[in-house]
Amino acid sequence: MRAIEDEREERDGKESRQRVKTPDKALQDLMRYAARAERSSGDALRLMRRWGIGEVDRRQILEKLQRQHFIDDERFAEAYVREKTRLAGWGIHKIRAGLRMKGIAPALIERVTQVLSDQRPDNKQRLAELLARKRRSLKEADVYKVKDKLIRFGMSRGFDYEDVADVVQQVLQD
Repeated sequence: MRAIEDEREERDGKESRQRVKTPDKALQDLMRYAARAERSSGDALRLMRRWGIGEVDRRQILEKLQRQHFIDDERFAEAYVREKTRLAGWGIHKIRAGLRMKGIAPALIERVTQVLSDQRPDNKQRLAELLARKRRSLKEADVYKVKDKLIRFGMSRGFDYEDVADVVQQVLQD
């Protein structure tokens, strides 16, 4: 039993030593990280915090990354909205919550999601397709249970209740 604890302590010690990085190493790693895909400033700050980088160094590194255009929150937010609407089928509420979790400023969230508000008919069509697909997968016979499941599913995808309720009625009539 003692051997297992010693092994665990040794492994934990190695992991914590590996996570602590110098500011220069963190900058290089973040440049590679941000070059592979769009990243938010919140993602970079969380990583640096985990690596044991001090507050002052975190801010300086983030400023360098932003000046060199490795990290751009507006570019990230626009890509996030496109990906989550087109590929994941998310609604505006879930996208806004996701952007908040990524550390995007509220004013920027409103600006990039305004496009979704302007595309409400397209969003309802996408929701109708999503709910029709979900309806086909349900094995319930009771209409009330089906309606409840479809409403909960639509809401979990981040769509407005009014839109979900309207589209569920249409799906159930078809």
